[in-house]
Amino acid sequence: MNHNTRLTQTFIGAMVLAATASSVYAGLGSHTLHSFYALALLALAAATSRLKVKLPGIEGNMSVNLPFLLMAVINLSAVEAVLIASASTVVQCWPQPDKKFRPEQMLFNVSMMAFAASMANLIWNANWLSKASGSSLPLMLSAATASFFLGQTVPVAAIIKLTQSTSMRGAWVSIVQLSFPYFVVSAGVTTMLNLVSSRFGWEAALVVFPVMYGIHHSYRLYFGRLSEALRTPAPLARAVSAGM
Repeated sequence: MNHNTRLTQTFIGAMVLAATASSVYAGLGSHTLHSFYALALLALAAATSRLKVKLPGIEGNMSVNLPFLLMAVINLSAVEAVLIASASTVVQCWPQPDKKFRPEQMLFNVSMMAFAASMANLIWNANWLSKASGSSLPLMLSAATASFFLGQTVPVAAIIKLTQSTSMRGAWVSIVQLSFPYFVVSAGVTTMLNLVSSRFGWEAALVVFPVMYGIHHSYRLYFGRLSEALRTPAPLARAVSAGM
């Protein structure tokens, strides 16, 4: 076992502990369960988790279930939000029949998403944030989304550094450049979805499914072209650019 392998396993273990501690701490402050709403969000998050695109230049992918995870964070208990994030991550990362199952990768991804969801829930329910923002939904949701964003991207950048021996800062910047617009769009979609759901009921969440499919299709086309550009040799890329 080489040095990087030991560090990777240690980091995954630390991620599991961090996810467990943050989930338990967040869960202690919320006890109300919303069975039908939670099941609906779980179904939508799991379904859209399979709508994923590969991030160009990085060993990883991104699914379009974030609005449903954010809806769970701001409307459900911490326990429900963590369970929905974890279960949808299992669905997202479950390999195709021709691919090998990697338990350590699954463990890291589930722990990372549980940690991000619990931290976002803690931020959303923080009294100091409610007072500072005047209970403004957009500002509070922005803070929760930022917490979710950091809870996902920083651990992913760290694991990329350990497994690929690259710069963590460089990996994080690459992830931010690729995924930050999606987090901004997801926060906007979540705000609108929450307002519609509060007026017409949680069933209105079904309306956003076609929207997320459209976003997935757009990202798939964009990332596909970006991947081709990254694979194109520099002289050819300049020639193609000059001909456009």
